[in-house]
Amino acid sequence: MTDQRYIRNFSIIAHIDHGKSTLADRLLERTGTLSASEMHDQVLDTMDLERERGITIKMHAIRMKYTAKDGNTYILNLIDTPGHVDFSYEVSRSLAACEGALLVVDAAQGVEAQTVSNLYQAVAADLEIIPVVNKIDLPSAQIPMVRQEIKDLLGSTDEEIMLCSAKTGEGVEDILEAIVKRIPPPSGNPNEPLRALIFDSAYDPYRGAVVNVRVVDGALRPGQRIRLAATGAVHEADEVGYLRLGRVPADSLGAGEVGYLCGAIKTISEARVGDTVMDNNHLATAPLKGYQDVKPMVFAGIYPVDADTYEDLRDAVARLKLNDASLVYEPESSTALGFGFRCGFLGLLHMEIVQERLDREFGLAIITTVPNVRYRIVTTNEETVWVDSPSKLPNPAFIDRFEEPYLHTQIVTPSEYIGPIMKLCMDRRGAYQTTEYLSPRTVDIRFDMPLSEIVFDFYDKLKSSTRGYASFDYEFAEYRPSKLVKLDILLNGDPVDALSVIVHQEKAYDWGRSFCSKLKQLIPRQLFEVIIQGAIGSRVISREVIRPLRKDVTAKCYGGDITRKRKLLDKQREGKKRMKRVGSVEIPQEAFLAVLQMEPS
Repeated sequence: MTDQRYIRNFSIIAHIDHGKSTLADRLLERTGTLSASEMHDQVLDTMDLERERGITIKMHAIRMKYTAKDGNTYILNLIDTPGHVDFSYEVSRSLAACEGALLVVDAAQGVEAQTVSNLYQAVAADLEIIPVVNKIDLPSAQIPMVRQEIKDLLGSTDEEIMLCSAKTGEGVEDILEAIVKRIPPPSGNPNEPLRALIFDSAYDPYRGAVVNVRVVDGALRPGQRIRLAATGAVHEADEVGYLRLGRVPADSLGAGEVGYLCGAIKTISEARVGDTVMDNNHLATAPLKGYQDVKPMVFAGIYPVDADTYEDLRDAVARLKLNDASLVYEPESSTALGFGFRCGFLGLLHMEIVQERLDREFGLAIITTVPNVRYRIVTTNEETVWVDSPSKLPNPAFIDRFEEPYLHTQIVTPSEYIGPIMKLCMDRRGAYQTTEYLSPRTVDIRFDMPLSEIVFDFYDKLKSSTRGYASFDYEFAEYRPSKLVKLDILLNGDPVDALSVIVHQEKAYDWGRSFCSKLKQLIPRQLFEVIIQGAIGSRVISREVIRPLRKDVTAKCYGGDITRKRKLLDKQREGKKRMKRVGSVEIPQEAFLAVLQMEPS
């Protein structure tokens, strides 16, 4: 076990694409943690998706050894974190396992929305903050301005702000020294009964659930009988160790150390992130605080394309839940799509990533329905009903009022884009709050906005209207009364529950017309006529028709009397009537997500 005085647990937090993963690479390189053959760009981003998109999706813990200028060798436990707002839950879990954080700010971009949001999380967790200005080698770097922004934000002095280039390695040595000198060592008691916080977990098909832990008190050893506080499940610790690129077994993990635990935990639901691992023979008096429950913001149905793979989908979602604690799901069924799951996500990017992972990691072909938010409905007899799917709406005659979730949103942007941002937010039913200048050229605009107006294409519109310079962050505010209606989509008179959406009353007509027009482009032509209708209750507000394909049944007639051709055409007409009566319309996956690309006029 390592003396706690020589342990430093820290995280790297920043806005997306400010250089967290590259700085982590340089720290690993400088401390000699990985050999030259093991090193490559974004070494902690282990998923193909992370490399392709250039973003961190999953937190990654790794242990380094560093011999400081004072002659002592320190154990540095780094937990790299995501930057996108959809993965802020990963950030909160990482910070709970640390005593300090490097706050990385791009020298060319300056302070952005997620920089501020992550900083507030770190301050709330009572961490020591080391501000780092990265990418100082760029020609567009504005070091004095960014320094001033950080000083205004943190109250730091020039000496406390580190300068570095994660690409070239300049300033990395100074950062390592700052970590050793300024981040406090862990304060756990090694003589107390074991208490270890589970901050992450993964599924191993041969060993069951493998949990990543931060030991707070006591020690964790192989062969120890452990208890998981939340479920009361008891297991034997088969193996403990610390994390490099892979798992490295060790004799024990002491107070303050970060590592992993294999305990033959076969039931996935037992390995809950935020739970406390305790010694079953010497139970601690109270478990650790853990984490706040995650609050999903966006809901969508996930269904297998082939109904026979439902069991595979169920196992895949359960395993993904173990690896991604912010994913929430429950079984549901649809008349159009059969059996599937209603899943809750932190945002649209999170939904997209889950869909990609189900496809790549588990080889499943799935259909994802139109995303929705969770509404609160108060009935005429004052009962409260929670609805995250249009199909669950009660009879409109019994609804007293609709309430929808509102967010406090923060947009950090160059001042020349204030006009387009104001227009965009007002068009999305936003309520203006404040404008604050962070610097002469950077402004922080606050709006209260309905979540339903944000989950579709708001982020894309924001980026395009500001040439990519604006950054966006949000937090839940409250539920507010709103005039909402259910828009049903009917194909040949039959409602398709998976295509229904809940929209604001003022926008219902435009949505219905745009949705029907989009579906007309996406649904392939059938051998029979397909009528697409948008309806609110029994009132049809839009209609489109897909003309049928026509097979040339008279091609085999080479001359002869006209009655021969008429006979064949009459026969075809009778066949099409029968098809129209019993035929089902094939709906491609793109149709279920058509609402995301809609441009209501």
